Amino acid sequence: MFDHPQAAAIPLSAPPTGVQRCYDYAWDVVKGNVLACKKVQKAAWRFLNDLKRQADDDYPYRFDEEKAERPITFIESFLAPTKGEWERMELMPWQCFALCNVFGWVRKENGLRRFREALIYVGNGNGKSTLMSGLAAYLASKDGERGAQVGLFAYTKDEARIVFDECCEQLKASPQLVRPGRFRVLRDRVCYDPTSSVIRPFASVVEGREGMNLHGAIFDEIHEFRNFRLINVVKRKMIKRRQPIFFYLTTAGYVDDGPLDQYYILFSDAMEEGKLRPEVADRLFALIYELDDDDRVDDESCWIKANPSLGVLLDPQELHAAWETAKRIPPDRADFICKTLNLKVNADEASYVDFSVLKKNNGVIQPEELEGHVGYVGFDLSTREDFTAAAVVVPLDDGREFVMHHSWVPRKKLATYPEGADFMSWAMMGLLSIVDNDYIEQDRVAAWILEQAKRYDILGVGYDPANARWLVMELEGKGLPCEVVRQGPITLNDPMKDLKEMLLSGKIVSNNDPMLRWYTDNVRLSREARHTDKANWMPTKRKRSLKIDGFMAWLFAHTLAMRKAAPPLDDERFEIISLDLS
Repeated sequence: MFDHPQAAAIPLSAPPTGVQRCYDYAWDVVKGNVLACKKVQKAAWRFLNDLKRQADDDYPYRFDEEKAERPITFIESFLAPTKGEWERMELMPWQCFALCNVFGWVRKENGLRRFREALIYVGNGNGKSTLMSGLAAYLASKDGERGAQVGLFAYTKDEARIVFDECCEQLKASPQLVRPGRFRVLRDRVCYDPTSSVIRPFASVVEGREGMNLHGAIFDEIHEFRNFRLINVVKRKMIKRRQPIFFYLTTAGYVDDGPLDQYYILFSDAMEEGKLRPEVADRLFALIYELDDDDRVDDESCWIKANPSLGVLLDPQELHAAWETAKRIPPDRADFICKTLNLKVNADEASYVDFSVLKKNNGVIQPEELEGHVGYVGFDLSTREDFTAAAVVVPLDDGREFVMHHSWVPRKKLATYPEGADFMSWAMMGLLSIVDNDYIEQDRVAAWILEQAKRYDILGVGYDPANARWLVMELEGKGLPCEVVRQGPITLNDPMKDLKEMLLSGKIVSNNDPMLRWYTDNVRLSREARHTDKANWMPTKRKRSLKIDGFMAWLFAHTLAMRKAAPPLDDERFEIISLDLS
C-alpha cells in the first residue's frame, strides 16, 4: 500500500472543476466515503502518493492541472448526450479521475504525456462508450498533434461503429463543432480540418492496417479479442508519434487467456510498488472496477464497486429486478455476474471453477526457498505427438500447496492449434518447451522430473499407466517411487474436490503460472457429475480442442500428496476396541 500523502497540496476551488472532482474522488475513495474495490483504492493511493512525490527533484513527473482539465472542459462544453434525458454532458467524478490521470501527468523534462496506455475496466451501462466518443473528438482536435489519426477498434466492424456512430451523433448535435472549418462528419470517417486529423473505425482484421500512423487508439470491449496481432500492428505504427495514447475499455468477458486476461494482470501489477520496472509501470494507468474476492455476488450493497455510475446512469431497482430474474437461470446468472459485476466467469455451468477463483490464487514463492521440502510429481504423457505435461507439488506448513508445472509440444502441433492461447509467451517464460521433433521424447520429461528431485524430497511420482512404461522404468531406476493414478472417477473424485476447496480458499501458490491457469480453466466436470450431486467427479474438457494435460499432471501429484497425508489405521488418533461376541 502507498504511503498516505500528508504533504500533498490539494487546491480548493468552487464550483468544482474537473480537476477538483478528481481530487475529491481520490480522497473520498481512500477515506471510505465512496465504496470502492481494492484496485480502485490502489489507483487513488497511487495518484495521491504521486502528487506528493512530484515535489522531489528526482521524481520525473509532475501533475499539470491545465492539461488535466482540458479534455473535461472540451467534453462538457461542446458535446451533449445523445441518449437519455440529459441536456448537457457532465462527467461523473470517476470519469474526471480517469481523464485527469491520463492527460494531467507529464514528464518534467519535456511536458509530454506520462501514461501511454490506459485500461478502464467497468461494468456495462456506466457510460464508457459515450466517454470514449468524446475522447476521440478531443484527441483529433485539441491534443496538440497535427495530422492526428484516431482509431476506434473493436472485434467486429459493427461493434467498431458503435463508438464511431456515437461520436458522429455527438458532433452533429454540437453546432459549434460542425460549423464550417471544424469537424466534417462523413460516412466512414470524421475529419478535423484545422489540424488535418481524422477519426476512423476499424475491426480486428490486421490486413490493410499497415498504413496506419495513429496518435490515439481506442480499443472497445477488448475482452472479445483472441490474440495480440492487431494491437501489435497498431503499436508498431505509433512509435513515431510524440505522445501516443492507447485506451482499452471493456467489461469482463469469456475469452480465455486473450489480451484482456494478460493486461488485467499487467495493469494491476503497475499499481503495486516494485512489481514492475518503473519504466514499464509509469506508462500504464489502470482503473479496474470489480467486486472483491470476499464479496458475495448477491450482496447488492457491493455492486457499486463494479458500477461507479450506479444511481446516475444505472437504476439500482432495475439492476435488482434484472438479478432476481437472472439468478434462477445459470447462463443468465453467469452473464449478469460477468457483465454487470465485472467478474470473469465461465458460461458453462459445468466448469470446474470460475476464472475469478483462479485469479485470487496469486501467491508467489521462489522454488529455491523450498529446497529440501517434501514434494510429489505427476505427469500426463497423452500422445507423444501432442501436449505433454509434468508438475511438482509441495505441501506447505500453513496448509497451502505450491505447484510448478512444465509442458512440451511439437512445433508442428502449434501450427494447427486454434488461436487463443499465447504459447510463444509461455515458451519465453520457461513454462513450455516447443520441440522441433515430430513427437515428445520421454527422456525430456524424465530430465525435468529428475531436476525437481535434486531440489525437493520427492516421495512419489503419480502417473496414468498408458504409454508410460519406459518413463517409469527410467525414474524407478533413479530411485524415485512411482505410483499408478488411474484416470477414473473412483480415484480422482476426492482429489478433484479437495483441489477445488483449496482453490476457493486461495491456498494454491503457482507463481501466477498463466499456462497452468489456462489448463485449469479448460476443465469441466463429466456429464454424470453435472447432472447429479451424488456422482463422482471426473475431469473432461470444456471443448474438444482445448487441453487439460497440465491440470491432469497437477491432479496426479495432488492425489499422491493426499494419499501420503492420510493417517494409517494404527494412528494414535484412533482407538482400538475389542468386542467379546461370545
